[in-house]
Parts: sequence; C-alpha cells; structure tokens
Amino acid sequence: MSEMVAEVTSVSTKGQVVLPKSIRDELSIGPGAKLIVMCDGDNILIKPIKTPSLDEFSGLMDRAQEWAESVGLQEEDIKDAIKTVRQNKKG
Repeated sequence: MSEMVAEVTSVSTKGQVVLPKSIRDELSIGPGAKLIVMCDGDNILIKPIKTPSLDEFSGLMDRAQEWAESVGLQEEDIKDAIKTVRQNKKG
C-alpha cells in the first residue's frame, strides 16, 4: 500500500464494523480473514494477520536460531522457561 487510504464506516448495534471494499481489496482481506485489533488511547489499529509462506517461516526460524546461538540460549533454557511460566500460572 503506497498511499494512505481513508474511508468512513459505522459501528452496528452488535458492535460490528464493516471494512470498506476499497480497503479490503487493497489488502486482499476476504471472508474469514483474521485481524488483530489494538487500542492506544483514542486510536484503534486493525491489522490483518498474514500466515507466512513456508519459505518465510523457514527464514524466520533460521533468524531465531541464529539469535539464540548469538546469546548463548540452549534448548534446556527453553524447557526451564516453559516450566517456570506454567508454575507461575498455577500460582
């Protein structure tokens, strides 16, 4: 999306918001698409959640592995972190 697109929409009595067709088309948002909605003060941001392709996911995993190695993170550290979080949730 190269330029800002602005449209006006309304909130229904059920709290539903219709994304204008021009914006849905621009972002390839179809029925059943997942969106994340964030609020900061009076600002609302709605962002599509895009599932990465297998190549993108592989690249992300490679970067994560490189980062983990660069900070000395070991597999056992992950297991310990998961165990700690689970214990804190029971707490």
